[in-house]
Amino acid sequence: MNIIDLHCDALLKLQEANGALRFSDSPELHTNKKRLQQGKIKVQCFAIFIEPYIKGDQKFQVALEQIDYFYKEVLGKNPDIVHIKEWSDFDRLKIGQIGAMLTLEGVDAIGNDLAKLHILYQLGVRSVGLTWNQANLAADGAGEPRGGGLTLFGKEIVEFNNEHQILTDVSHLSDKGIWEVIELAKYPIASHSNARALCNHPRNLTDEQAKAMFAKGGQIHVVYYPPFVKESGEAAISNLVNHIDHFCSLGGVKQIGFGSDFDGISTFVTNLEDASMSQNLINELLKHFKEEEVRGFAFENFLNYRPGIGL
Repeated sequence: MNIIDLHCDALLKLQEANGALRFSDSPELHTNKKRLQQGKIKVQCFAIFIEPYIKGDQKFQVALEQIDYFYKEVLGKNPDIVHIKEWSDFDRLKIGQIGAMLTLEGVDAIGNDLAKLHILYQLGVRSVGLTWNQANLAADGAGEPRGGGLTLFGKEIVEFNNEHQILTDVSHLSDKGIWEVIELAKYPIASHSNARALCNHPRNLTDEQAKAMFAKGGQIHVVYYPPFVKESGEAAISNLVNHIDHFCSLGGVKQIGFGSDFDGISTFVTNLEDASMSQNLINELLKHFKEEEVRGFAFENFLNYRPGIGL
């Protein structure tokens, strides 16, 4: 069964390896092309992520370097990898092709300059998360004790996203920031977050937030990182399925998807250690849900949601 995965950090690994890794088959990449093919990943979203230690005046350059690896290493050396630049591109993917879409994990790279976000949009970014775990000029992240929401600049970014049919990602935001995005964004999404009711972690969503996301038409894509799946930090695929089942109980059966976080995580759900093992999750889901529901989780829910199709 084909899968759309809304989040991985392969570009960070490629950039930090400074040309030493091949996207096609380097085993250091959980989401290399070979593994994507084995796991039947039909579309992989590639996050642009800037490490917190990067100096402010260098962050936009680092973002551009990661995009350069996307164009040269992911697309340029693999003609069967197709760049998703418009939402209609999903419909044009042929058998044997894999779609690749750029996303932005935290707007630190743009500073306070909305023109830089427009450049990233022109280069293909179609989903934007305002923060990683810390605070920045747009909002507070999930790890900021202050717990503030969006700044005026953060609200400008959401308006920009709305105007350009860009998804606004609440994963990594503070609780207050999540609520404000749900209120302001036309296309809210959680690209890689689980249920806080099952695993009490600030990166996960409360039931109230999840229900508000579903009511707004937004989507939640579950993440495979064990500390977000089970508080012990050790998790089986059945534990991840529990999060999907919980979101279904809140009314989200048609608004759930996957956001693995591969290449951004160092521990793994058992038997879900890289993209090649993705069908293990599908097989477990088929034991508990109707096939049409599992197809929804795997790819159809997202295809029915993307901007231009309607909420």
